[in-house]
Amino acid sequence: MTDKDHTSPGLLSDQIFYIFLNLRKDRIRKVVEDLNTRYPAETSEQKARRLMTIQTPLSFLGGLIMHLPMSVPGVGGAFKAVGLVGATSVITRMHLYLILEIALLYGKDIDDPDRVPEMLAVIAANGLASAAPLLADLLGINPLLSLPAAGIMASVAAQMIGEQAILFYSNSANQLKPAPSAQGRKESALIQVTAG
Repeated sequence: MTDKDHTSPGLLSDQIFYIFLNLRKDRIRKVVEDLNTRYPAETSEQKARRLMTIQTPLSFLGGLIMHLPMSVPGVGGAFKAVGLVGATSVITRMHLYLILEIALLYGKDIDDPDRVPEMLAVIAANGLASAAPLLADLLGINPLLSLPAAGIMASVAAQMIGEQAILFYSNSANQLKPAPSAQGRKESALIQVTAG
């Protein structure tokens, strides 16, 4: 292994996403395998919509939790900041899982460095969705209104991210293929090891 292998963009981005967002690609693969097993007759789009249906209420709840400390009068600024940062990272991770699960449903390699810009777009979208309810605070509106606004913004972000992922991956795949199974990945790795 050369020095370049240790600093390749794919390995570096994997480390960054794993360390900072606790992104576990094995879990993503397991979710997609389960979907493919449970709903073998469904298209990739139908399965992706199932993921979005599950994700939306979770995102709404995450948005509520994110802004809950801000609605409590007298809570220190540090507690508010910790609540915002913690919940934002959870919602971001959920949405990253969603986009990677959809990519895998459409036969994309989630280890490919091409996924990094797509994941950065998700992070940017979550930043905007997280900041939008803060506008209520800036305008002096009752802080309790930021709770439903935060939930709605987080769930809308999940829907938009899912819809855009379906559009992007369905248009970029001329021939839709099922996500590789764990056994197929092991066999492919074995072939590469014995051939190399």
